[in-house]
Amino acid sequence: MDRAPGLSVRFKLTLSYAGFLVLAGASVLALWSVLLKLFPHSVMIRATRSGIGGAFAPGRSNTQQAFGQVAAAVLVFLLVFGLVGGWILAGRMLAPLTRITDATRMAADGSLSHRIRLPGRTDEFRELADAFDAMLARLEAHVEEQRRFAANASHELRTPLAVSKALLEVARTDPKRDPGELIDRLHAVNTRAIDLTEALLLVSRAEQRSFTRERVDLSLMAEEATETLLPLAEKHGVTVETSGDITPTAGSPALLLQLTMNLVHNAIVHNLPEKGTVWVTTAVRPKSVLLTVENTGEKLLPQMASTLTEPFRRGTARIHTDHAGVGLGLAIVKTITDAHDGTLTLTPRPGGGLRVAVELPTPTTQE
Repeated sequence: MDRAPGLSVRFKLTLSYAGFLVLAGASVLALWSVLLKLFPHSVMIRATRSGIGGAFAPGRSNTQQAFGQVAAAVLVFLLVFGLVGGWILAGRMLAPLTRITDATRMAADGSLSHRIRLPGRTDEFRELADAFDAMLARLEAHVEEQRRFAANASHELRTPLAVSKALLEVARTDPKRDPGELIDRLHAVNTRAIDLTEALLLVSRAEQRSFTRERVDLSLMAEEATETLLPLAEKHGVTVETSGDITPTAGSPALLLQLTMNLVHNAIVHNLPEKGTVWVTTAVRPKSVLLTVENTGEKLLPQMASTLTEPFRRGTARIHTDHAGVGLGLAIVKTITDAHDGTLTLTPRPGGGLRVAVELPTPTTQE
């Protein structure tokens, strides 16, 4: 939230307390002036008048006593006035802190939708409140994403388990059924469940950043992923072209290889039915390195491309292929990219297909 610059809280408190002292002194002087006008012939006024400005002499004990009484009264007045005024002022000045404390307690109780939204110009308290609101917004989005992810994961895992249970029921109730067919189907279902579990564990590991950073060359990762997936590309009639420069970065070799494998695999599987092409390029920028994977395919709307990194998001053509995956390919890519402090960009190609760019910091930038 943009705010106009304002005075700091410390400066406001300084001005407030100084103002109260000046006001208290002015009040005492005003009271003394009133007393001089209303009671000019009283003993205390005459004695104080004759004693102010003179040296303390043996004959002025009455003057000293009268002045001491006035000074004591003034000190008591200043003490009471300062305590009451300081208490009121501090309460008003620290009222934003009370709102921040209340919001913190609500967040600790699980309510992340509450926002402080302090009005007024920028100072330390309002900067703290804005930072706290931003933190709550990120936490709320993260918790909601985790809940949605857990619900989708539970649904995806329940499907192969339900299918396995149904197949086992068929095998038990129909002994004449070909066991080879049932075993093959159970194997396929079990393989899918294992792949999904491993993908979930990979996402969790990347999110926790529980890995050791090492120097990695993305161009070597691209070559390894291309060679590994070459049989799959030949099966789908897809040509894979790899080019680019040496692209050094820092991170987990295993996770970055998985990222590259997922990108190339997606580009091969979600391509044209025949004579498709995949371009894998690497480039070096002043403070980062870039891995780009492009493919031919159906035209995509920008709105659809922005949702492809969501967990278990599949297009209509994805769930009907023999390499449909578990719906976590690009979600894993995004998680690994975020864990390496990089950026992931998905852009539909004008002629059809998708361009995916992963930008990661160079080792010197991370250090």
